[in-house]
Amino acid sequence: MTSLAEIMRGMGQTGLPLYQQLQRALREAIDRRVFGPEEALPAERQLAAGLCVSRITVRKAIDGLVDEGLLVRRPGSGNFINTRIEKNFAKLTSFSEDIRARGRVPRSVWLKRSEGTVTPEEALRLRLSPGAPVYRFNRIRFADDMPMCLEYATIAAGALPSLDVVDVSMYEALEKTGHRPVRALQRLSALLLNAEQAQLLQTREGDAGLAVERLGFLRDGRAVEFCRSIFRGDMYDFVAELNAP
Repeated sequence: MTSLAEIMRGMGQTGLPLYQQLQRALREAIDRRVFGPEEALPAERQLAAGLCVSRITVRKAIDGLVDEGLLVRRPGSGNFINTRIEKNFAKLTSFSEDIRARGRVPRSVWLKRSEGTVTPEEALRLRLSPGAPVYRFNRIRFADDMPMCLEYATIAAGALPSLDVVDVSMYEALEKTGHRPVRALQRLSALLLNAEQAQLLQTREGDAGLAVERLGFLRDGRAVEFCRSIFRGDMYDFVAELNAP
C-alpha cells in the first residue's frame, strides 16, 4: 500500500480524474511487481481508506482494469492480477509485442536453430520451389520466467541475412530487413499436451493446449513465414471481434 500511495502522489498533478489516476497507479504498481502474479489486491475498502479516496473511485478504477484484462474478479475472493495472456486474433502482432503489452518481459530458450531446404509441406505452404533454402527456429517462449508456448518457425532464407540475427523477436528481425508479414492466415485447434511438450512447458502430460498455425505474407503477396506454436491452455486466451454481415 505504501508503494501504491507513493505512485499516486507522483501522479497528483496530471489533471486526470481521480479514478484514472488510480488506474495509472495500479498499472505502474503491477509493472513494478508491487503485487505479484496471482496475488490479490487489497480489498476495495482497504484501498479507499489507505489512499483517502472514495470506494466509488476505487470501484471505477478497478472496473476499467478488469475490462482491459489486467485484473480478474473472483467472486468471494477479490481482485487478482491476471496472469493469462490475451491474444487478439484480429491483430498481427508478435509474441514479444503481446507479452510487453502486458508489462511482462519476453525471452526465449532455443531448442534448435538450423539452415536447410524446404520439406514438401513447407514448400506447399510457403509456395517455394523444391530445394529452396529456409531457416528454422525452434524455441520455448517465456513471459518473465513462465514458459508460455513452444514455437516452430520456418522462414524463407531470403528474408533474413543469417540465423544469428533473430534474438528475442523474430518479427523485429524481419522488420529490419523489410520482410515483416503484413497479413496472415491462422488456424487454431485444441490438443492435449504430450509428455515432451508438457516437460518443456513445465506442466503435466494430458493438460489442455492450443495449437496455432500461422502463414505470414508480405505486402506483395509472397509467403515468408510458416509457424506452428503450442500454447499452454491455462495461460492463453484467443479473442476476435466479430461483426454482422
